[in-house]
Amino acid sequence: MWARGIRKRGLTRAVRSVKRQQASVRAIGATLALMLIGAIVHLGFAKEAAQTKGAMEKVFPSSDKCKRCHERVFEEWEASPLSRSIHSAAFRASLHEFLTRTGNEDRAMCFRCHAPHVNEYLDQVPMFIAQAQSGDPAIDGVGCAQCHLINQVDRSSAQPMPKFKLGKTLFGPYSDYVDNLAHESLALELFRKSDLCLNCHLAVPTAGDLGKSNDLLGNWDTSKAAKAGKECQTCHMPEQFGESANGERRRRVANHSFPGRVGTLRQEAAKLTLDTVVTGEQSEVTVTIKSLVPHNLPTTHPGWARVLLELVIKGKNLKVVYTEQRVYGRVYGNAKGEKTVFDFEATKVLKDTVLKPEETRKEVFRFPTPKDAPSFDVEVSLHYAPVTGPSDFLLRIEAESSRGARDPVFRPIPIAKQAVNIPLR
Repeated sequence: MWARGIRKRGLTRAVRSVKRQQASVRAIGATLALMLIGAIVHLGFAKEAAQTKGAMEKVFPSSDKCKRCHERVFEEWEASPLSRSIHSAAFRASLHEFLTRTGNEDRAMCFRCHAPHVNEYLDQVPMFIAQAQSGDPAIDGVGCAQCHLINQVDRSSAQPMPKFKLGKTLFGPYSDYVDNLAHESLALELFRKSDLCLNCHLAVPTAGDLGKSNDLLGNWDTSKAAKAGKECQTCHMPEQFGESANGERRRRVANHSFPGRVGTLRQEAAKLTLDTVVTGEQSEVTVTIKSLVPHNLPTTHPGWARVLLELVIKGKNLKVVYTEQRVYGRVYGNAKGEKTVFDFEATKVLKDTVLKPEETRKEVFRFPTPKDAPSFDVEVSLHYAPVTGPSDFLLRIEAESSRGARDPVFRPIPIAKQAVNIPLR
């Protein structure tokens, strides 16, 4: 009896073991089936994406292809901010904020300037988003084709719109181009005019009382520079002596590094002069800032753009005894009346201290006269301020950047500086 019980229990365990194995096999089979279905679906999407990218690549070829014949131009562009229009950590972090903070009525909004060919592929906006969020997009944002396929600019609204003419003809400013087998060429006067740049640099969309867009440049078109016939290209695409295509004869051609905030051009953006008066225990420094640019300083996009004027007073042994700052920029408010650094949330301007085109402004600083020293030093600097905003936004930029906290957006960019020693005896 006892032996039969053992055999019965053993048989029961064996049956249960077989059943568990069968269930495991079925589970594995189901999992494999799901994985197979997923792979098929993924391959389908991948094939569709490849076909989509192939079509786009044919119409808007990668700038890498242009390098084969235009090496100088490519190298200048590659080092410019335009080449990183959808590659930077700051853009990815801003795109994340846009997609999560808004109702996503126009998911293409950020790309209309940062990758303007999205206007030709509005049905593929998810692909543009995915490419940017990947951190290593396989598509250009603002590359060669994104500019040189524009043959017209519609300025009938506050925000100009580029009109592309898709095909094998590339447009540019020169009529003495060299015939080649890669593409046709056609000279357009548009490429010597500011209209070409205003597509992206005149206004950005906003949320409310500011209207449909927020101006970036101010009254640039009434500036002395504009009246003298200077266009955006005069400063931001200065002509130089060189070749446009490899092996072509050398002549005057446009620079494609697009100097501005990045590059030495910023050192020509403003001039500082100082006037110091010592009256006993109180001293006063008057700083005169002369903006030398025919547009706002700073331009008001992104929403955190600011220029800082910083005064530093050094006393005995060059010890800093006083500091003060003045801020130039635009402070935006959202629908709740809260400050925001995101243009897409801005419904009103809470404060505007932007230096207007070619404006001269005086700033007066008062401070205690340094003691126990034969003299003191006055140092005044003007610089672009580092990015600012909500802590989670700044942490996202840091996390997205290969340089982390050393990403360039976290560093000030110098514009001008003046220093003077003031004797006290």
